[in-house]
Amino acid sequence: MLNIVLFGPPGAGKGTQSQKLIARYNLVHLSTGDLLRSQIAQGTELGLRAKKLMDEGLLVPDEVVIGMIESQLANNTSAAGFIFDGFPRTVPQAESLDALTQRYNTGVTCMVALEVNEEELVTRLLERGKTSGRPDDQDETKIRKRVTVYNTETAQVAGYYATQGKFHALNGIGAIEDIFGQICAIIDRHQGAATSVTDSQEATDEVKA
Repeated sequence: MLNIVLFGPPGAGKGTQSQKLIARYNLVHLSTGDLLRSQIAQGTELGLRAKKLMDEGLLVPDEVVIGMIESQLANNTSAAGFIFDGFPRTVPQAESLDALTQRYNTGVTCMVALEVNEEELVTRLLERGKTSGRPDDQDETKIRKRVTVYNTETAQVAGYYATQGKFHALNGIGAIEDIFGQICAIIDRHQGAATSVTDSQEATDEVKA
């Protein structure tokens, strides 16, 4: 199973690249924000718990988010893989995701982070704000704060996946197709490595048999 963690600050182009990756590799898109909104709209137990916390101004705890992700894994056992958008954001979340995927005999294939300098991000988001209708895309102070929060969070998670040989950073400035090609090259290398390990293990098992 192919499981990609796609990271990047607001305005880096994650949405565009996610859709292209989903189409190419037949992945299921898992956005924690979308999951929260969906669970709340459906009135599920997890959704009601999340809504209660959010109404009180509290953060939704990791176990609730992980529970939502697990329900998606359980409901899509025949999927070719998943693309995790905006999750995990902390090392404990990354550890929880590893433990969860292992229960489904899979794991995170790689993490790809799109890197874009702050001034370019501000320019992109202010431009996007003209049509997105999102107030946080129209306020430069809020944009810079979002970028700072992202940089603080992703540094820790990047280190976690780097120790596993799974972290890759790419320049997020350039032609969309060029960036997409670079992401695919990274994914294909990891897929090839996984296939080689599987073939080697199967050959070893055959010899033992």
